[in-house]
Order: sequence, then C-alpha cells, then structure tokens
Amino acid sequence: MKNFNQILGVSLLIFLLGKTLGQSQNQAFNDGEKLQLPLNYKINWMSSLNDNFYLSDLTLPGTHDTMALYGGPAVDCQSWTLADQLKAGIRYLDFRAFAFGDSLHLMHGVVFELSTFKEALETIKTFLSEYPTETVLVRVKPELFNKENVQGLVEQAIYNDRNVWVSSTIPNLGEVRGKVVFVQKDSFKLGVPLFETDTKGDYEVTHIKDKEQEIVQHVNQAINQCGGSSIVLTYSSGTGIGTFEGMFLTPKRVAEKIDPWLYNYLQVYLNNVPDICMGVIAMDYPGLDLIQTIIKFNAQL
Repeated sequence: MKNFNQILGVSLLIFLLGKTLGQSQNQAFNDGEKLQLPLNYKINWMSSLNDNFYLSDLTLPGTHDTMALYGGPAVDCQSWTLADQLKAGIRYLDFRAFAFGDSLHLMHGVVFELSTFKEALETIKTFLSEYPTETVLVRVKPELFNKENVQGLVEQAIYNDRNVWVSSTIPNLGEVRGKVVFVQKDSFKLGVPLFETDTKGDYEVTHIKDKEQEIVQHVNQAINQCGGSSIVLTYSSGTGIGTFEGMFLTPKRVAEKIDPWLYNYLQVYLNNVPDICMGVIAMDYPGLDLIQTIIKFNAQL
C-alpha cells in the first residue's frame, strides 16, 4: 500500500462491498468454447505498459488449472483453449505436469488434458512471436508420482532457449517482453518466487458466501504483498467436489457465482483506488469483462 489514506480507503471499500455488490449483467463468466473478441479488443495489452515496471508491480489475469478442458464436470475448469486464453488477455498459466518417460503430460489430477508440456510451450511461443510486447508467466506444478523428474524435463525442453526467464530475480517488463517467465514454488525451482495468499484447503467450497469472504481476505493480503521480490498469487477458483455439503458445487458452478461477484468487487476498487496492485488473480471460466477489469488496474502505471 502506498500511504495511510489508501489503506483507509480500501478498508472503507471492504465495509461498503456488502451493500454495493449485486448481480452483474456482463461477461464476467464464460463457458462458451469459441472465443469471440470484439473488433477493438487489444490482444497485446501489455504494449502500453512502461518497460521499467517490475512484474511484481503488475496486476495480471491468470487461469487456474489452465489446461483442464477435458474430463467432465468434476474436472473441467476452463472452456477456452490455451491459444484463446492468451488472446483473451490471460498472462499467468497454471500447468500441472506428470513426468511419464521422457515426456511431460499436462494433467488435472489423474486426468490427462490431451497436451504435453512441449506442445503447450510451442503454443505460448507462437503467441509471443506474433505479439512480442507481451510476456507470459508459467507455473509448472509436479503432479502424481515421479515429481522429482519434472524440473529436469522442463530444463531439457527449454535448453538454450533465450526466450525464457529462469532466474529468481524479478525482472522488469522490458527485460521479458516476448519471453516466458517461469514461476517457482515448492519442488519446482526454476524462475521467480511465488507467494500464494491461499492456504491449504481454501479451494474447497461448501458455501459461496464463505468463498467470497476468503477472496476478500486474500486480495487484501495480495495488495499488501505486491511490489516485492515475489509474484503474489490469489485463486478465485474452487470446488465442492470431495466434500459433503458442497458435493454439487463443481468448478463451473462455483465460477458461475464467483466470477460475476468478483467483477463487481474489483470494479469498486477500480473506480476508487485504480492504482492498487493485486498481483495475479487466477480464475476458472473467466469472461472478457472480468479479464479486462483486472487488466485496467495497470492503466495508471
């Protein structure tokens, strides 16, 4: 936070949120498979940002379980392909990787999401070659067994590739335009450090209102952590699968409720304290209006 007045303003906004948030008639949530961009949609939105700003100063739209398009209601978290997510403005990707032989299969739990890491990396690089002003953050999370082999296979895939960032130092945007920036956490040690506002079990949703309050707490924490030596990550996603009370709350059903609420929640900040940094917000089924709202926090930079 920049000063006391900003802290006070945020606190007041939190108090007012319960009275101002209503049902949103916008494209905050999307479950359509086909990406339909308006004619004036700015795919290369990072082109207007100053080179000197560090990645940890930015507010970035991301997806949770980026590749989870297949497997049914209990598994699916996204509807757009990786290429379409990038065109829509997503700049943080969440890959769950299983080391099988000499290949990395991208998974959601035990479900293979019909792509390897190399294939996904090629999709990102193709996008960045067309839009070289952009940068894409990638988290690779080892899944299942053979987790210790994941990093080595990633290193093989990016060997001698100058268009990747694997240093633990937070770069400024000018240093990584046109590049993939890896994010390190736990057993994966390539790239910039990641600080997650979520704690163990926060992904479990039994009541939507409780999830909303968790997100409020996590966003406040992200605001306070932004601008440091780590990328700050908040998940808006969740599922009730595996719980008793929320057994019918699939990731999609949670997103149907949370995404419009999140849009309105962020709009209050945007209209009153637009220069706040929130780090990465990783979502399920985000719509274009929600993505654009997150992007607009960078307009003051």
